[in-house]
Amino acid sequence: MKSLLSSTPTLWFLFLFNLGLCVAIGFDPVALSLGMHGIGRVLVSGMLALVSLGAGATLLRSHPALQSAAEKSS
Repeated sequence: MKSLLSSTPTLWFLFLFNLGLCVAIGFDPVALSLGMHGIGRVLVSGMLALVSLGAGATLLRSHPALQSAAEKSS
């Protein structure tokens, strides 16, 4: 499971899918069609944003250009 979650395609999927859902839930027609109202809508959107940010941070941390820049500075 750890190797699946750390693979680049899986991280891109988690980043883009969760970010897309987070933004989509912000729009009333989408949220209401999913049956989301009030604080539940905010909580679900926040959780999706956290997953998306975590996947994005992992992608940035593993980017080769950023790693070589960090090695040059140290």
